[in-house]
Amino acid sequence: MDSRSSDAAVLPPAARTPLRSTADNALKIVVVGGFGAGKTTLVGSVSEIRPLATEEVMTRAGIGVDDPSAVRDKRATTVAFDFGRITLSAESVLYLFGAPGQERFWFLWDRLFTGALGAVVLVDTRRLDESWYAIDRLEHHGTPFVVARNNFEPPRHSLAEVREALDLSPGVPLLDCDARDRESSKQVLIELVRHLYARAEAEHPHRVELESAP
Repeated sequence: MDSRSSDAAVLPPAARTPLRSTADNALKIVVVGGFGAGKTTLVGSVSEIRPLATEEVMTRAGIGVDDPSAVRDKRATTVAFDFGRITLSAESVLYLFGAPGQERFWFLWDRLFTGALGAVVLVDTRRLDESWYAIDRLEHHGTPFVVARNNFEPPRHSLAEVREALDLSPGVPLLDCDARDRESSKQVLIELVRHLYARAEAEHPHRVELESAP
């Protein structure tokens, strides 16, 4: 996976979309994953505003701390979180938070998960082990999630092999995406919403049925 494509991808021009005064329903989704998996790129590709990115240039201070061996072209890294916004309706707004990937910033994750409806775990198949902590913490918090394999190059393994390697339960959606592509990233979020709805319907079938009635 070419991290240069991830970090230097040309993002769509920021839309000058002011937050509507009627928006009073804030929804939160977190994007997590390993170092250089493409989280910043995914948030930037779907955000309707110019995303807030807390990226800093990687320096020699990270030698021996971060492992850039699989992302040698990576020049900057997120040190707090990425932030984007999508307006769903006049009343509802979706906020996207991209978590930092390096292990030394994992202590921030638990706070980012607070209040989240769900999460996207973005994986780089060359470094699947970096996804285990994210999955473990989400399961610990009881936060629903989907797993998206980010493809900046042709995949070398089937999704079934990825599912087995990550030991994902059958109920966790697993899909392919290209974080540089707006439509592809949107499909990941749509799949997460479907997953959240299915879980809510399974846990409270009568409530969902009433809310869906005209």
